[in-house]
Amino acid sequence: MRVLLVEDDPMIGEAIQDALKDASYATDWVKNGQTALHTLSYQHYDIVLLDLGLPGKDGLDVLKSIRSKDNPVPVMIITARDHVNARISGLDCGADDYMIKPFEITELLARMRAVLRRKGGAATVRLTNGTIFLDPATREAQVNDGETIQLSNREFALLQAMMVRPGAILSRSELEERIYGWGEEVESNAVEFLIHSVRKKLGSESIKNIRGIGWMVSKNQ
Repeated sequence: MRVLLVEDDPMIGEAIQDALKDASYATDWVKNGQTALHTLSYQHYDIVLLDLGLPGKDGLDVLKSIRSKDNPVPVMIITARDHVNARISGLDCGADDYMIKPFEITELLARMRAVLRRKGGAATVRLTNGTIFLDPATREAQVNDGETIQLSNREFALLQAMMVRPGAILSRSELEERIYGWGEEVESNAVEFLIHSVRKKLGSESIKNIRGIGWMVSKNQ
C-alpha cells in the first residue's frame, strides 16, 4: 500500500512516516498543498493523510481540488483543528475520516485500515482468496486451516498488494511501487527475493508466476 503524507511539521511528519514504514506502508512525504496536488497528478496512492494547516494552500482547499478532479483516493484529515465546524467542513468536502492531533499511532493505523476496507467494499478485517488469509492488523498469514505465520514488513507489503485483488497480475514495477517509498533503494532482484521468501513460508503455489508479465495470487475459490 502506498501512502501520501501531507504534513508541514517536520517532527510530526518524521514520526508518522517512520511509523507507517514500520507498518509496511510505502510512504511519500510532502510538506505543502501544491506539491501534494502535483504529486497526485502523476502518482497513484492508496490513501492520503492530509494536514489542514499547510503553508500556501490550506489543506481543505487541497481536499476540494482532489475531489473536483473526481479523484476517489481515500483522504484522512489529520489536524489540530478540533472544533465541530472544522470537522463538519472536512467531512462534507470529501474526507473519509478526521483525526485530531495529538493521536496515538496505533489508532491512526487502525483507522487507515478501516477506511481502506470501506473503499474496497470489504466488511471483514482479513484479506482472503479462499485459501490464503492475511490479517493487516497483525501482519500474519494462514493457509487454509494451517498454522499462523508471521511475515516480515516487506513480505507482508508484497502479499497485501496481491491479496487486495486476487487474480490481478502485478508487474515488477507495480509491486515495487506498492512496497517502496521515495528514496528507498531497490535492488534489481528485490521482488523475486521477497516472492521466494513468501513461498517458503506459505507454499510454492501461494504466488503464481505469469511468465513475462508478473505475479498474482489465485482468485477466490
